[in-house]
Amino acid sequence: MPSEFPGRPQLLKGALVVYESHTPGAAAKVIPFQYNPEQVSRGLESQFDSSATGSGSPGEAQEDVLRVAGPPRETVNLTIILNAADLLEEPEKNQTIVENGLHPVLATLEMLLYPTSFQVLQNQELADRGEVQLNPADLPLTLLVWGQSRVVPVLITNFSVTEENFDPKLNPIQAKVELGLRVLTYMDLPMESAGRNLCIAYQEQKENLANQYQAGDGADQISGLLPS
Repeated sequence: MPSEFPGRPQLLKGALVVYESHTPGAAAKVIPFQYNPEQVSRGLESQFDSSATGSGSPGEAQEDVLRVAGPPRETVNLTIILNAADLLEEPEKNQTIVENGLHPVLATLEMLLYPTSFQVLQNQELADRGEVQLNPADLPLTLLVWGQSRVVPVLITNFSVTEENFDPKLNPIQAKVELGLRVLTYMDLPMESAGRNLCIAYQEQKENLANQYQAGDGADQISGLLPS
């Protein structure tokens, strides 16, 4: 059936994109949101320069207050709603959902917080051989994709899932996933990471949008109150 509104804009889907490694050209897995979250909350915390001692002259102390060590720490919180009901209406096309419910997509999200079993076993082998230097486990490179203005590397810091409905085999068929994300900056990633240029592009996009800002009504009146 044709759409009742053929001219309406196409809705972009938010997603998490996961790269197997930080190496440019690594394989990617796209995890689109089934439904876009209705709300995204963000916070920014300034990174003041901790090297400033404030022990110099008053002028130096005043300058130190204005110094920052880098871009602010940005956090993002959102809630993803998952529902297998629509997919279960066409079981022949969605056998995985029929057999496992939402377990596969939930496991995919949860694995973003785990080191791989290969890394765990490799470290165990090193420990068994008496190796002192173990290889720390690196998480994959994960991007939050939320429209063209927000494609940025993130680290999942909090994960909470509420499974709300189940099939006869107790597979979850409806769930709410609350994600806490920390936006990574170019200071967090090594030079060779594919995500580092994305961090810089994300900041440049903010700068471009800020340059497009135009003060609204009342700006002239407020300017008249400012010292000349």
